Amino acid sequence: MSKSNRVRIGLIQMSCGVDPAENLAKIVTRIGEAADAGAQIICTQELFRSRYFCQTEEHVNFELAEPIPGPSTAALCQLAAARGVVIVASLFERRAPGLYHNTAVVIDADGSIGGLYRKMHIPDDPLFYEKFYFTPGDLGFRSFETRYGRVGVLICWDQWYPEAARLTALTGAQIIFYPTAIGWHPAEKAEYGERQHSSWETIQRAHAIANGVYVAVPNRVGHEPTPVGHPGDGIEFWGQSFIADPSGQILDKATVAGEQILLTDIDLAKSDVQRTHWPFLRDRRIDAYGDLTRRFID
Repeated sequence: MSKSNRVRIGLIQMSCGVDPAENLAKIVTRIGEAADAGAQIICTQELFRSRYFCQTEEHVNFELAEPIPGPSTAALCQLAAARGVVIVASLFERRAPGLYHNTAVVIDADGSIGGLYRKMHIPDDPLFYEKFYFTPGDLGFRSFETRYGRVGVLICWDQWYPEAARLTALTGAQIIFYPTAIGWHPAEKAEYGERQHSSWETIQRAHAIANGVYVAVPNRVGHEPTPVGHPGDGIEFWGQSFIADPSGQILDKATVAGEQILLTDIDLAKSDVQRTHWPFLRDRRIDAYGDLTRRFID
């Protein structure tokens, strides 16, 4: 870990095309640009190698998956070592025949793989049919020591669960990254769009407050149409990647419509200051929370 508590974070907000190789080349370029701008920890959006294929349930999409280590990690590990940066990358993992995960890999600044996080909460909603593709994660909630700080990762739908953020923070995470692919159904945007986005942003700011950690959220951007022959008018990804400090204040936010590399300087020492003045971890009643392991209290 760096002797300095000051770290520059880079979040990659971009649109994705139909060619996985082109998307990989594009993310490599963007990460290089972020490194040129001084970023030390750089995070991709969710499933950056393809368009968001979970709009439909089609077996052909399993061909998009790859092993870890694999082609994407080979390119990103080389890049991390060459530029001396930490990379958090979201991939469609082929673990074994018939066993697939939505996985984030943490690559340290020496090019080594520091660890994996497999998405724990898997949604199944219109145009977000992830249960067809992804086995729920089995690695638990984790964080990883890197050259520039201790990094935790959760993925998209995990954003809505305070238990996930809490358990990740309890492993020592100083920053929780949330690679994301979330957007509006165009037909619903006028009526529900503002409150949907507000809810998404608010709950993640709350995770920062409740746990005294930085929260960093890269989202994809652009309209991705539903494949021909399937109902729906696609998803309009709402961008607006952001970074919040341990008091939940938004430090920086990206645009709603355009590609952007969001760069933010943070001070990891602020977590200790925040937790000292707002001692939520001190006052937790861990003796009284056993029922959290129950589905519902009748």
